[in-house]
Amino acid sequence: MFENLGDRLQKALDKMKGYGKITEENISDVTREIRLALLEADVNYKVVKEFVASVREKALGEEVSKSLKPGEVFVKIVKDELVSLLGGEKADLNLKGNPATLMLVGLQGSGKTTMIAKLANMLRKKYKKNPLLVACDVYRPAAIDQLKQLGRELNIEVYEEGKGNPVTISENAIRYAKEKNYDYVLIDTAGRLHIDEELMEELKQITEKVRPDETLLVIDSMMGQDAIHVIEGFHGNLSLTGAILTKLDGDTRGGAALSIRHLTNVPIKFIGVSEKMDGLEEFYPERMATRILGMGDIMSMIEKAEAVIDQEEALKAAKKMKKGNFDLEDFLSQIHQIKKLGPLENLLKMIPGAKKMGLTSVKVNPKDMAHIEAIIQSMTPEERKNPTILKASRKIRIAKGSGRSVEEVNRLLKQFEEMKKMMKMMQSGNFKMPF
Repeated sequence: MFENLGDRLQKALDKMKGYGKITEENISDVTREIRLALLEADVNYKVVKEFVASVREKALGEEVSKSLKPGEVFVKIVKDELVSLLGGEKADLNLKGNPATLMLVGLQGSGKTTMIAKLANMLRKKYKKNPLLVACDVYRPAAIDQLKQLGRELNIEVYEEGKGNPVTISENAIRYAKEKNYDYVLIDTAGRLHIDEELMEELKQITEKVRPDETLLVIDSMMGQDAIHVIEGFHGNLSLTGAILTKLDGDTRGGAALSIRHLTNVPIKFIGVSEKMDGLEEFYPERMATRILGMGDIMSMIEKAEAVIDQEEALKAAKKMKKGNFDLEDFLSQIHQIKKLGPLENLLKMIPGAKKMGLTSVKVNPKDMAHIEAIIQSMTPEERKNPTILKASRKIRIAKGSGRSVEEVNRLLKQFEEMKKMMKMMQSGNFKMPF
């Protein structure tokens, strides 16, 4: 997420940290690099010009020149300006309606149908309430079938009337939701390859009849500058309440995210960070700014862990570790918990200073974890609880059963024993960090 932009900005800021004091000359040097980094990330040139001018003005202020650590103050100025550029405060959803109605709009291919399922899934998990999906994209082949399939996967009901009138379908869906006591109604609308009068007229009619609490534009972050024109086109007709940026896990340059709020005043409310059904995050301007500048995002990491990890299971494992009774059955359970958090390399990037520690380049092969699972699952319950009974014949059987080698079985057992020793040392207070 914004790796190239982040690298360029971090290098510029590291240069400023090296200066003993801030002068017009070194500010010009660093802001030039910041300007180039933003332009290469496809940030709108007007936004870049205003951003750099504001940073420069504040950096030349009296409070910075008197600071003992002007480099650190400069970093804070850049961070604060980034936060402001991204919208300042987090923009919450309006969910006061009964039922709360959310309409997702966007161009064809932006990922609306997948995104609406992700959003319904998130709302259900976060608020413990019941969402209803509504199929109003009656033109794209298989759009209704796609939404129904996603609904089955998530166990969320989909209201559909086939290839009927989208305006009538949306009205009927609201009545149905009230009868069945649904808390949220999420309407999947049709898209076009480009903004046209026919598309906008239909969306206006749905808006007039349904009066959605939220009208959210789903937009591909890979679009760059074109994203601004798309947002302006929809916003001018529908008065958008927010935007959802997709594909931020790809090799995006980030220009759309850094330009949208400033140029259109439409807040970013969610970002798509993976293709999985839980790959949707609420958008926090401050957290995004700290990620871009390599300062990490501990809060998002904690929230992600709290959302997917079984707290009771984690507490039970911690107690067993403390008593020294942690076995391979517990280890397998912990692997299952960790896998719920998504790719480990994505989590490592959220750690403050991850770049300087070399964590951003770490690649974790999912197959390695799958191999460990296969080895442990090929053991009997008794072997998992007491690995000391694993002699040569048992190891050969386990290797064959898991499709791995005896060497891999031995390696896993050795690593497990080393981990148990480290846990014991940490509990006794004798553990010292190796640096």
